Amino acid sequence: MGQKKDLTGSEKSKIVKYLAEGCSSLKIAKLLKCDQRTIKCFIQNSQQGRKKRVDKPRRKITAHELRKVKCAAAKMPLATSLAIFQSCNITGVPKSTRCTILRDMAKVRKAERRPPLNKTHKLKRQDWAKKYLKTDFSKVLWTDEMRVSLDGPDGWARGWIGKGQRAPVRLRRQQGGGGVLVWAGIIKDELVGPFWVEDGVKLNSQSYCQFLEDTFFKQWYRKKSASFKKNMIFMQDNAPSHMSKYSTAWLARKGIKEEKLMTWPPCSPDRNSIENLWSIIKCEIYKEGKQYTSLNSVWEAVVAAARNVDGEQIKTLTESMDGRLLSVLAKKGGYIGC
Repeated sequence: MGQKKDLTGSEKSKIVKYLAEGCSSLKIAKLLKCDQRTIKCFIQNSQQGRKKRVDKPRRKITAHELRKVKCAAAKMPLATSLAIFQSCNITGVPKSTRCTILRDMAKVRKAERRPPLNKTHKLKRQDWAKKYLKTDFSKVLWTDEMRVSLDGPDGWARGWIGKGQRAPVRLRRQQGGGGVLVWAGIIKDELVGPFWVEDGVKLNSQSYCQFLEDTFFKQWYRKKSASFKKNMIFMQDNAPSHMSKYSTAWLARKGIKEEKLMTWPPCSPDRNSIENLWSIIKCEIYKEGKQYTSLNSVWEAVVAAARNVDGEQIKTLTESMDGRLLSVLAKKGGYIGC
């Protein structure tokens, strides 16, 4: 004997229609060409209806317990709602209630990332701030590299999705699909570059110097006046390819040496004003969760975003250095944020 087939949605609708017209189960079975027992079973199940949901009494949170939760959340900022409530010995509270309580006293935020600073680092940062406190920062060229990937930073592709709508599909690739290393500099209200570093993360001292020769020196520096070159101070971070003996000697032959080459303290990205420029460019090229399919397309987006950065924005960044130095001294070499 074959297995009974389940009724389809259209058949169920017809059964309801025939019942409203006063047809018997036998007549409906003949009209639909199915077993009468199937029709009777459907009618019986429909008449029973759904069982009412019995809401369990929710546990009430006292004012004393709320104070304990608030203290625990302050001590455990990266813990889950369950871990926070368990540390207060509060049980029987559903997740939705826990999250509602925590939203009234806190906000979900990502942990801040910062370089590790030990005592030696802080002392060197203070010495650096004292050394350059009276420097005219409008004459300093701030340089740095930035890597941009095809997929962009993790966690940026978020947005408001309407009820009943599916979230857009994003490509998932190893290492963000690959990327481009970008070099640029800012001085006063002028942007130098950006330039594509062909060697990328494999950049060594020789390729770094050759890169500067082909881009920075040939395309920008040699066009400047002798007085500008005499007063300009070149800043670069402590990457191995920057601080090697080869690179230092090569820059010296180009006239960038001693006081014209700024010393840089360790673990200090928060001092470099160009870091804020990278944030502006990344927000522009990855807005609305945009992804790219080729290295050329993401490079073109970087160039377009850099062109949209006006001189006033750059001037604001370079003029912020005096305040940054004072903040470093006030915090005794501690981290000040970008």
